[in-house]
Amino acid sequence: MDCIPHVLREYALVADGERGALIDPQGCVAWMCAPSWHDDAVFGALVGGGGYYQVVPADPWHVWGGYYESGTLIWHSRWSTRDTIVECREALALPADPHRAVLLRRVLAGDRPVEMRVRCRPAADFGRADVDVVRRDGDVWTMRSGPLWIRWSGAVDGLVRVDAGQHYDFMLEVSDRPFDEAPPDPRLCWQETEHGWREAVPDCSDTLVPDDTAHAYAVLGGLTAGSGGMVAAATTSLPERAELGGDYDYRYAWIRDQCYVGEAVAAHGPHRLMDDAVRFVAERLIEDGPALKPAYTVFGGQIPDQRGLDLPGYPGGSDRVGNRVRHQFQLDAFGEAMLLFGAAAEHDHLTAEAERALRIAVDAVEGEWQRTEAGVWELDERSWTHSNLVCVAGLRRVARFTMASRCSTLADAILAETTRSSLHRDGYWQRSVDDESVDASLLLAALRGAVPADDPRSVATVRAVREGLARDGYVYRFRHDDRDLGAAEGAFLVCGFWLALAEHQQGEAVEAGRRFERNRASCGPPGLFTEEYDVRERQLRGNLPQAFVHGMLLECSVRLGRDWVG
Repeated sequence: MDCIPHVLREYALVADGERGALIDPQGCVAWMCAPSWHDDAVFGALVGGGGYYQVVPADPWHVWGGYYESGTLIWHSRWSTRDTIVECREALALPADPHRAVLLRRVLAGDRPVEMRVRCRPAADFGRADVDVVRRDGDVWTMRSGPLWIRWSGAVDGLVRVDAGQHYDFMLEVSDRPFDEAPPDPRLCWQETEHGWREAVPDCSDTLVPDDTAHAYAVLGGLTAGSGGMVAAATTSLPERAELGGDYDYRYAWIRDQCYVGEAVAAHGPHRLMDDAVRFVAERLIEDGPALKPAYTVFGGQIPDQRGLDLPGYPGGSDRVGNRVRHQFQLDAFGEAMLLFGAAAEHDHLTAEAERALRIAVDAVEGEWQRTEAGVWELDERSWTHSNLVCVAGLRRVARFTMASRCSTLADAILAETTRSSLHRDGYWQRSVDDESVDASLLLAALRGAVPADDPRSVATVRAVREGLARDGYVYRFRHDDRDLGAAEGAFLVCGFWLALAEHQQGEAVEAGRRFERNRASCGPPGLFTEEYDVRERQLRGNLPQAFVHGMLLECSVRLGRDWVG
């Protein structure tokens, strides 16, 4: 029986920065693109394609659970059967090779022997490419599928018995190059992977929720390639609303998302992910200047145009690869870049390359801020208030350490015009010149320093978001129409964390803590978040895991923790 779909809250992620895999409660690797994030899936069952890799107890009478080793993306699938408890330890090996994925799976038997059912059916091109066995040497199979070389060590297709207290190793390698060496030793792979995670994730004991903060950092690290580029999510085409569109490919590095995460990490310290973000964003600005794209591949390349795949799709969705965002202009990306560089400068981590990119960003805002653009939510082209105010915030941050007169003068001019054209008569920031409604993204104006937190415009905006867009502890982006908020789309978890930060900034510590906990609890057992949360059905919606949600959880834990952690 092929892998069947599960609700998103039940999938676990293993990742090494260059690619990621989703594992379901039945021990199925239902999703993995290789050799890189944006390449075609070799395991595509998640979206109705071919290819899966299952290790699960042969006893059909079992109950699933699981957990991550602290501060890592080393996952333990765990099953209670009628007779015993068995675990499968799973990881993508570190250090990561951009050309070769190494998927480790180690079955750990409990106090009794266990039989495991094992099935491995890799296939390139979302399962549509033929698979040929090139050779078999004992329990090592070498295969070709499309452009990929695949090697499976410990290969047992069927049943494998693991004695009590013992373990059995499987190792799957997927590469775009032939294997010219013997398979690596799984014991050494595990040791290096454990060491890699210890080195990658900082101590988070000084935050409000240390374990979840470390986990968020691990997820973000797992989504960040050696190039510094961080994918927005590991998947494509997971629907935000069943049969209503909103199925997008998020396997690319969004400049805005990368800046959000870099700024969040900087709130805790000058850790590697901040430096990665600075490097990647600076390189893109230097290369493209005012023609900066909203998103790139993790290698800095152009993303392909959106096209459909002839696959069934995840239930309620339709499969797509590529993204139309490549044709958009988004002004707020320049403001976020300035905020990121400012955060790095405060830690004395602003490189010479980033200083050059910073000047390019200032030039771009000066020349383009009156231009219509797609905005933070990537909609129709307008003069979006959020974009203008984020640029003001970025300019004010930059003015603290360089180009003070120029940046302050430009910030004052943009703020004056935005206040004239886009301040609602009730005192809050409205979405655009021709849209008087409120938008949760406008909370960032005060959070990032465009205007002070106690400015009447900031206070009124927090009130308007809370009254108009918050329900039962969650927050929606904006009103689409006259329907109830939850009828148009799910609550946006990043917006819930923004409002928690805004309430904290306003001195409402208890309310901020309550909202933080409400949104933090919306994940499934593996602790992963998507972009949206369906409040009525209590289900995650959209691509998994959504990087900027984990980034904002991290920032909330840091900033709110300063009130509660000694």
